[in-house]
Amino acid sequence: MAATLALPFTGIFISILVYLIGQWLFDKTNGFFLFTPLLVGMVLGIVILMIWAKMTGSTTAAVYKTYYKPGGDIIFWFLNPATMAFAIPLYRRNDVFKKYWLDCVIALFVGGFVSLFGIHAVAKLFGLSATSTAAMMPQAATTAVAMPIAQGIGGDPAVTAMACILNAVVIYALAEFLIKVFRLKQIPKVGTGLGLGSAGHTVGSAKAVQLGSVQGAMAAVAVVIIALAMDIVVPIYANLFLH
Repeated sequence: MAATLALPFTGIFISILVYLIGQWLFDKTNGFFLFTPLLVGMVLGIVILMIWAKMTGSTTAAVYKTYYKPGGDIIFWFLNPATMAFAIPLYRRNDVFKKYWLDCVIALFVGGFVSLFGIHAVAKLFGLSATSTAAMMPQAATTAVAMPIAQGIGGDPAVTAMACILNAVVIYALAEFLIKVFRLKQIPKVGTGLGLGSAGHTVGSAKAVQLGSVQGAMAAVAVVIIALAMDIVVPIYANLFLH
């Protein structure tokens, strides 16, 4: 069985299978947020790897490494071009960004700083180690950017990926509910897009695209600027307060 898992096809098959199951459940439950395909796929994938580890007498960590390297990493590779693809809605509505570019930059940098300080405060409150804190700190950035940042400051990229994905899933699932509760429909579409992009990364941006072209464009702006801010600020902050 270990040899089967080491085949590239196996990692790809598992990744696609769990996502399709999540999509089926999401459709059958009329979009119930707990069955968001990304969340279901993540949980089912973990369960499958845990069962595989039990059956082969190995550890889940070892099985994950075998799953990831020959096949799972191929799926993960598509995260980068998927992130870059959000330049398309931005290009289509770059007139909006030209009009509000300073507001966007200031709002997103301030939001990034608040997120960074908040994560550090919560980590200290719960007594997390420096390694765990380092893994959590870049999660305001999208997964493709946050993982190398975390690795560079001594964090575990796998923990960072999980944190980013959970952020994205929650925002995607609860986006319309949050918009209603916080009366975001009363603010400009620019603000809604920035909020979804900065809090939900590429998945939140996908939700923003569904809401409208302006929201989608501003979400794409948020993903890029927050990623840039985290890439600059997190290493400096970590060197000052974690090491």
